[in-house]
Amino acid sequence: MDINFRFAIVSDLHIGLPHTIWDHPSRFHLVEVSIPAFESVLEHLTQLDLDFLLIPGDLTQHGEPENHAWLAKRLSQLPFPVYVVPGNHDVPVLMANEQSIAFADFPHYYRQFGYKNLDQCYYNHQILPGVRLIGLNSNSYDHQGKQIGRLDDHQFRWLEAELGAITDELVLVMIHHNVVEHLPDQSDHPMANRYMLENAPQLLDLLRKHGVRLVFTGHLHVQDVACADGIYDITTGSLVSYPHPYRVLEFERDNIGREWLQIVSHRVESVPDFPDLQQSSRQWMGDRSYPFLIKLLTLPPLNLPLAQAQELAPDLRDFWATIADGDGVLDYPEFPLEVRHYIQKYGAITHTGHPTPIDNNSRLLIGD
Repeated sequence: MDINFRFAIVSDLHIGLPHTIWDHPSRFHLVEVSIPAFESVLEHLTQLDLDFLLIPGDLTQHGEPENHAWLAKRLSQLPFPVYVVPGNHDVPVLMANEQSIAFADFPHYYRQFGYKNLDQCYYNHQILPGVRLIGLNSNSYDHQGKQIGRLDDHQFRWLEAELGAITDELVLVMIHHNVVEHLPDQSDHPMANRYMLENAPQLLDLLRKHGVRLVFTGHLHVQDVACADGIYDITTGSLVSYPHPYRVLEFERDNIGREWLQIVSHRVESVPDFPDLQQSSRQWMGDRSYPFLIKLLTLPPLNLPLAQAQELAPDLRDFWATIADGDGVLDYPEFPLEVRHYIQKYGAITHTGHPTPIDNNSRLLIGD
């Protein structure tokens, strides 16, 4: 059957009411713009004929009840359905503390936004005729209460049963953690692996078995489209960090069964206190990049001596901003060959070295 619909993605809102915002001198996030940036996005999206909006996690600064309540109320005022999943910042603790809600409280705040069963943090919902959305929870906790990015066994069994019962419907999956690598060796890199779902390979195998091809993620704060064996992981950058992006997408299944996804990305250009948000935010990120770059250069696989890392790091000031932009090409011909080749891998290039600008604006053939 022919299926055509339009939807938007806004990710990692990190909503913080002004009196709840807590500061840290090295944070990359401009939480100060969370609400005005979101309002700017909503002003645009409400002018479009959208079928629904997806928000793949990190809805709040750090799970504060006030911020969850504010967002739930704001979403209830929109003229289109909204679906959310929890990010690590939304449920940072298993049991409530003086700052954050309990993990089990999350569905109660968002019962209008996917959660019909308030006893679980995941759902399967028919969002349009012939279209089904599965919202997954990628937040688990170890015996010490430490948060890890993983689908627990109970949820995995539930997902297997749900997928097995679906026939002749398009299935979309939304989850906070990445399931396909967006950075070089992301699953094993000591700085990047925390953005990957721990049991991503098992999830990909299950999705592939049931013909699921589209997964929407957040968490990494970059614009990137990655594909592994026919499954696309489309991750969207954060609304509170450069380049403050969001996406409008159109899905089309034509009369011969081909499936297309048109992706158009937008940016918040200004908010009242940051009239040139793009420039000031890129500057903000660059000003805080030095410790991050030193770690990147001195950790595996480069393992550079500290003195050499300190020499190279200033030239990489805009490294992360370029990655967050999407479609970046990174080349530092003056760098040692090994370092140059490694940094190049972070750009939007194929394994043969050709640029592939699909991260922001593209038309993807999903299936046939």
